[in-house]
Amino acid sequence: MHSFTEENYLKAIYKLQEANGLVVATSSLAQVLEVHAPSVTDMLKRMAGKKLVTYQKSKGVKLTEKGRQVAVGIIRNHRLWEVFLVDKLGYKWDEVHDLAEQLEHIHSEDLTNKLDSFLGFPKADPHGDPIPDANGILPKSKAVLLSTFAEGDQGTFTGVTDHSATFLNYLDKTGFSLGDPIKVKGIEKYDQTYTLQLKGKKEVVVSFKVANSLLLSQ
Repeated sequence: MHSFTEENYLKAIYKLQEANGLVVATSSLAQVLEVHAPSVTDMLKRMAGKKLVTYQKSKGVKLTEKGRQVAVGIIRNHRLWEVFLVDKLGYKWDEVHDLAEQLEHIHSEDLTNKLDSFLGFPKADPHGDPIPDANGILPKSKAVLLSTFAEGDQGTFTGVTDHSATFLNYLDKTGFSLGDPIKVKGIEKYDQTYTLQLKGKKEVVVSFKVANSLLLSQ
């Protein structure tokens, strides 16, 4: 059994490895977890002693296979609970992250597998993030950032990189919905604002920051 703190570290390391490469700098981990660097160092030494990570002060940290399995299991729990909260309890997608953060630490493989079956084996959570299967296999997403699109390009809105409630609420108010088509009608060179055509021919103008947080598949 691992502590909540250890599990949160493992999850954060996994996500940073997926995004930025094999080895994670302790400074990056400290920033994501919002803790001081000395605290990160102490925790990583403890986790290395449990064979969850390999850690070298000069190089950084990476997950062992044991650590990766724990991290993927936590992510599986988190995303399944988010689906349950939205689909079965009627929560909005901007309301479930903090609740799932608590539920993800319930240690019962049987419960997780029954939840997966009850939900119909969903492939993605309410934010479009892929859900690992019972074997710990996490499908690779082929989605790309909207900010990489050129004028005239179009795709299907499949996910976000910013999971904050503020951002998700903004998307709801603006008219974005997962699964809807989006077309880039124009890009303003001066400030990199994007004019987008949403479902129903509705046009909206968004900042580069927003465009850089939306994932689309083509």
